[in-house]
Amino acid sequence: MARIIDGKAFATRVRALVADQVAQMKKETGIVPGLAVILVGENPASAVYVRNKGRQTVETGMNSFEYILPADTTADELLAVIARLNGDPAVHGILVQLPLPGHLDADLVINTIDPAKDVDGFHVSNVGLLGTGQKAMLPCTPLGCLMLLRDHLGDLSGLNAVVVGRSNIVGKPMAQLLLGDDCTVTIAHSRTRNLADICRDADILVAAVGRPGMIPGDWIKPGATVIDVGINRIKSDGRAKLVGDVDFADAVRVAGAITPVPGGVGPMTIACLLANTLSACCRANGLAEPEGS
Repeated sequence: MARIIDGKAFATRVRALVADQVAQMKKETGIVPGLAVILVGENPASAVYVRNKGRQTVETGMNSFEYILPADTTADELLAVIARLNGDPAVHGILVQLPLPGHLDADLVINTIDPAKDVDGFHVSNVGLLGTGQKAMLPCTPLGCLMLLRDHLGDLSGLNAVVVGRSNIVGKPMAQLLLGDDCTVTIAHSRTRNLADICRDADILVAAVGRPGMIPGDWIKPGATVIDVGINRIKSDGRAKLVGDVDFADAVRVAGAITPVPGGVGPMTIACLLANTLSACCRANGLAEPEGS
């Protein structure tokens, strides 16, 4: 049976460390990191995420600024809010909750954020820095995955890693981070031929496609480490249930280690967001960044 990688417990440790560092910053400098989150519309899942982010931001001692805008907010109105936050010295991180309503261009919105305050790591400047191996603000979910992998495996050098999914939010940056840790990386997707065989060759398998139970146990190399990024809401026995992209019950009998859904990658995303906000605050004020940033 696979070892269960407890992302919830790991994220709790990360948030505690961030809280200690924020408290020390306040004591020594009087500076308080600030995170601004913008939600456009009334997507129920997004609203829950925003509430959780706000609560955990405050719990770590940071300032939380929330902007809840109506679904019919125009592009000009949204960009004006971002422009004000870009110029606000009390705000060190800006996050626009995705997805946005269909009439808004997500790329335009994201690229309006000051790259130094882009704590999601989605701005084209940060993407370019990551892709060329330079210091960048790293996307939170892939960063959380990498932290879990390093904690479980130690040195990743030379391992075969397969990332199933090629999104700009997870798949592509995840591959870049694994390359940075000297893995041999394959990105697979819906058009990949012999997908099952490619997955079976992976020492590290990262699933990020958004299809419940897409990857069965017999696609997994015995002893492999499986990181399941998928969060899919399905109905089981008449009840709503969250499941990943990997068939957990099947995979747990084959893998060496696996993240559960929920309680695996999800909690790490917000923990890394808070760590990124602290790093952005340090950079903005010419302070030494916390170790590991």
